[in-house]
Amino acid sequence: MQQELAKIVGAENLRPGDDPVYTADETLFAADGLAELVVLPGNADEVAEVVGWCCANGVAITPRGGGSGWAGGAVPQGSGIVLCLERLTAVRSFDPLRWRIEVEAGVTTATVHRLALENGLYFPPDPGAPEQSLIGGNVATNAGGPHCFKYGVTGSWVTGVEAVIAPGELIRVGGAARKDVAGYDLAGLLTGSEGTLGVITSVSLRLIPFPGPSLPIAAFYADAARGCEAIERVMAAGPVAAAIEYLDAATLAIAGGGFPGGIPAGSGFLLIVDCDSGEADRDALREAMAQEALDEPLAFDDPGVLWRWREGLGTLVSSHLGSKISDDIAVPIDRLAEAIEGTIEIGDRHGIAACSFGHAGDGNLHSTFMLDPNDELAIRRAKAAGDELLAMAIELGGTISGEHGVGVAKNGWLHRQWREPAVRAHEAIKQALDPKNLMNPGKKLP
Repeated sequence: MQQELAKIVGAENLRPGDDPVYTADETLFAADGLAELVVLPGNADEVAEVVGWCCANGVAITPRGGGSGWAGGAVPQGSGIVLCLERLTAVRSFDPLRWRIEVEAGVTTATVHRLALENGLYFPPDPGAPEQSLIGGNVATNAGGPHCFKYGVTGSWVTGVEAVIAPGELIRVGGAARKDVAGYDLAGLLTGSEGTLGVITSVSLRLIPFPGPSLPIAAFYADAARGCEAIERVMAAGPVAAAIEYLDAATLAIAGGGFPGGIPAGSGFLLIVDCDSGEADRDALREAMAQEALDEPLAFDDPGVLWRWREGLGTLVSSHLGSKISDDIAVPIDRLAEAIEGTIEIGDRHGIAACSFGHAGDGNLHSTFMLDPNDELAIRRAKAAGDELLAMAIELGGTISGEHGVGVAKNGWLHRQWREPAVRAHEAIKQALDPKNLMNPGKKLP
């Protein structure tokens, strides 16, 4: 295998199959991935050749971007190769006057954000770890982020995809055209497929003019019930908030000391609302937040201070006990308070510290169980709590994944969320595009 693949990508672009840099992601219990070889192609043609060789020889392929995922989707399961796209870093085309760009899969999220901003444009998806996460992985997982409340997840900005599908064929669907309904939505099918249907090598993205500066507001409430009522008032206020984020009481207890502005006594819930459509709209949103708030909602003149603190929440929560297991369930907005309270109750039942924070406007919780990574009993308890959490999301009319994907972390749960005919359709698509089950096997199983 090594000699044959070296002929395609060069021996210097191969790594051992147990290289921890390429065999783990951010998922605690999926940290021990193992492959036979790590392969780093330099362009789409090399990707096609590698996939063709693997399909001809029955070798499994685990596509990988920046390894910033939270569901084990890029973690190899003991055989085959890791096919890492980090060397595909070309910006193939950029036409700012027509609000479009095509980038290869290895371009970072931060690069797309920067190129857009430098030209007065905006690429809204902001799933986190912008210097690490790669666009190919963002599309493969249909990644989200805070500003997806107003602007939609990554897939909303994809107009075309170039990918390699079995048995090693390079295809293009969509492209620079902003509308295309000629065939089945194959670009949409590959988006969010987590590498189980093909390997994304390049994407065409649409951009928009920069909407305006961030004008965030923060307000504290006594509990989740009152905070979630405020969310609905914000949504009914008229202006569309750019982002609506929350922290529950347990997260505030961990991270609140660093909040820029001070926390009122008795705070049990923090609501952060971002506005990018002007001061008049911010004032309207601020007024909607004021009812039942513990103090006057705080407007930030320097939004960077607040957003840097918000972006650090995951690290603060993880370091509280040493590590965490975090799920990304999403529920209808009218059930959000139940899900927030239910997360704590589930943690209590399993004897594990719990908290949640996340994208309130989307009903998307990062429900988190904190633990010592060396405590095997705590890890087992957290996994059991996670199963109960997924069941709760389904019971509340929600989903097991709002933005991280299924990966290995939630295998089998789609069968409980969907009815059997939908599951069969899911399986039929997989069989049609990957009949040998070589594309990221063991992931996203229904």
